[in-house]
Amino acid sequence: MNDPLSTPDAAWSYDTAAVQTGISRGLGETIGFPIHAAAAFQFETLEQAQDEFQHNQGLSYARIQNPTVRALEERITALEGGAATVALASGQAASLTALLSVCRAGDHVVSSASLFGGSTGMLTNILPLMGITATLVEGGPEEIGAAMQDNTRLVWAEMISNPSGAVADLAALAGVAHERGALLAIDNTCGGAGYLCRPLDHGADIVSQSLTKWAGGHGSVMGGSVTVGKQHDLSRNPIFAGGEPSLLAQRGPDALAWRQRWFGAHQLGMTLAPHSAFLIAQGLETLALRLQRESDSALALARWLEQHPRVGGVSYAGLPGHPSFPLVQKYLPRGAGAVLTFDVDDPSRFLSRLRVLRIAPNLGDVRTLVVHPWTTTHGRVPEAARLAAGVRPGTIRMSVGVEDVADLQADIEQAL
Repeated sequence: MNDPLSTPDAAWSYDTAAVQTGISRGLGETIGFPIHAAAAFQFETLEQAQDEFQHNQGLSYARIQNPTVRALEERITALEGGAATVALASGQAASLTALLSVCRAGDHVVSSASLFGGSTGMLTNILPLMGITATLVEGGPEEIGAAMQDNTRLVWAEMISNPSGAVADLAALAGVAHERGALLAIDNTCGGAGYLCRPLDHGADIVSQSLTKWAGGHGSVMGGSVTVGKQHDLSRNPIFAGGEPSLLAQRGPDALAWRQRWFGAHQLGMTLAPHSAFLIAQGLETLALRLQRESDSALALARWLEQHPRVGGVSYAGLPGHPSFPLVQKYLPRGAGAVLTFDVDDPSRFLSRLRVLRIAPNLGDVRTLVVHPWTTTHGRVPEAARLAAGVRPGTIRMSVGVEDVADLQADIEQAL
């Protein structure tokens, strides 16, 4: 999308940028993203091909870039307030790309322990195979700061953690990371592609997320993205500052974004299909409408469940009693998101009786979905780590959809 009229206006609201960014104006132009089903793109001369393979500014091979995917990336960049985005095949692919873009063998990562089970597994099982160590910390910025080492390159946290609902103190975490020459990466999946919060505005350097969730929004597509901010200091990271010439000298302020595309797409081939990019772009156009309703419904259900005699352990950061409630007021003015947890005495019986809520291991769907994390999403995580993530044997995780709240309450009531 090279049409200057498709470039987002900085003054646009989220809702406007979500439907206008990346769409050209002019006679015969499409309203919406065209799907470019192509494996490669043509050159007219040897020199053109040589220049593209050296600088990667245009189109050459679809593993690296595709016009439909590029338009989606432009939209995500606008919504997250970043400098550049690479869209990839899944949220896990995005997380791996974000981590490996700034870490190599011998490096160290510090992370909050309150994480999605797949992220915990990646940090504790996969990164050590590559010579990268990770320390998962229970607590906030002070505890994370205490775990930092001389070789720590990245601090990792979830904006709204899955499933406990803990909210990251972005400004404090950024201060801890930057003081030691590390970067701050935030998984903003539950932040809804920048709708509930734009971590880059509060000091984060990298935003990773699963686009499968609220961006797609209809349980029909998988994808992930990594967005870099406009200000990040790489001068103390040997990957970028070492060598002659250094990657920083070669790429300047684009060095981090270039490495993420080179790593995730070019080298590992975790490519997002153009049809998937199209579906995600369509989902983004209604994300604000869906997530606002879902967040409002989640708060109403959390308040109701908190008073229910057959329910225990309700965890939702929008409730005044939640430890992260003050951070919700600071970072999440539109709401605390659509995910909450609650405990029941007999999870198997409760789940088997549901007629409206559906049992499925996903988030961000228009339908309300529930799952038993102890045996599914966190089932392979060590018990101590499960408890640290807010998962107990009786915990039910609920991702609230767009149904009528009264219908959801009635279904939960009869299942209990």
